[in-house]
Amino acid sequence: MRAAAMAGAGGVAALPRDPGPADVTLLELVQAIGEVTEDDREVVATVIHLLLSGRVRLCGNFRGTPPSDFS
Repeated sequence: MRAAAMAGAGGVAALPRDPGPADVTLLELVQAIGEVTEDDREVVATVIHLLLSGRVRLCGNFRGTPPSDFS
């Protein structure tokens, strides 16, 4: 019953849209991660992970810089 209520006109349930990677500056990214940890190594590791995974994309001065340049 629940699936039928979620089904659209074509009978397929609508899935949430993936907004794609967030465009942020390196400073914004480091500041946001720094708000939840005091460990500089964790900040660097998290920045690299987010860049490699494609969850964030850098804009500004570091746009197009490969994540390997930050390690």
